[in-house]
Formats: sequence, structure tokens, C-alpha cells
Amino acid sequence: MKKLICTGAAIFVLLSATLALAADVTGAWTGQVAGPNGEGFQLTFTFKQDGAKLTGTIAVPQGPPLDISNGKMDGDKISFDVVFNGTTIKHDGVVTGDEIKLNTKSDDPNFPASTLTLTRVK
Repeated sequence: MKKLICTGAAIFVLLSATLALAADVTGAWTGQVAGPNGEGFQLTFTFKQDGAKLTGTIAVPQGPPLDISNGKMDGDKISFDVVFNGTTIKHDGVVTGDEIKLNTKSDDPNFPASTLTLTRVK
């Protein structure tokens, strides 16, 4: 019985530690992205995380915010899609503290693959 209680306690501690390591990205994040002519512009991502589910928007310089779809968090890994002018742009990356490093890609040659670093707005 004592062995069973110790094993149960060890499993509880391991699960608690795993949950504590999961990133929480809820809030606003900003980053610079290069435009087609080489000029840079700022994007603001607003995330809402509910467990592994991720929702939110991206504020763009012109036009209404873009909705995030298929958003997921898995520990420190983040992924989501954004539809812009009929093109789905896939984002995936890693959260490290107050920084997110994202890779983007789409099937549209007008949106070539790129990288983007976001920082948490405090």
C-alpha cells in the first residue's frame, strides 16, 4: 500500500510539473514583418488560450483584424492559420518566455515562407 501511495504521489508531481511548463500566450504580442517591397510593418497578435485551444486575431495596418483559426498549443509549441485575401497562411513555432519564433508558409507564391519573432506586450 505504501508503495502504491508513493507511486501515485510521484505521478501527480510529474503531471503537475508538465502542466507548469506549458506556455500561456494569452495577451498581446507584436512583431515586424517585411512587406513585398522590403518595407517593414508591425503586426499585433492577440491570443486567447484555453488549455490547448488557441483563438485570437491579428491587427494589420490596413483593414479589419484577421481571425486566427485551427489554433493549438502543445507545451511550448504553437500553431495556427490565418486567411488573408483568400489565402491560408500556416504559422507554427516555439514559445520561449516572452518571445515566440514563428515560421509561416502558404501554397500561394505571393506569400513565400518566412520567419517572424513576436514579443509579449507588457
